[in-house]
Amino acid sequence: MGLDFSLYDKVFENRIRLQIMSVLMANDSYDFSSLKETLDVTDGNLASNLKTLEKEGYISVEKSFVDRKPNTRYKRTEKGAKAFENHLTALENLIKQQYK
Repeated sequence: MGLDFSLYDKVFENRIRLQIMSVLMANDSYDFSSLKETLDVTDGNLASNLKTLEKEGYISVEKSFVDRKPNTRYKRTEKGAKAFENHLTALENLIKQQYK
């Protein structure tokens, strides 16, 4: 019997994008600085991976000012949450298949 990869999402092959979505699944929103600190990544690495998730429609971006400083917050979208859940299901199925 072959493995079903229909729920597997190549966007989440990158560990940073997987970590970003994990944080956003556990929190309503998260700001850029906190994500950078939590994930221990560079500005450029974080920004490029956030842009990929945004282009896929998996996250939304909200820009504002807090005490006259720019603040960028990210939220998971319904599409992103579903894609992430499907990806985790695909990984779980892959692991279960190995123990049959």
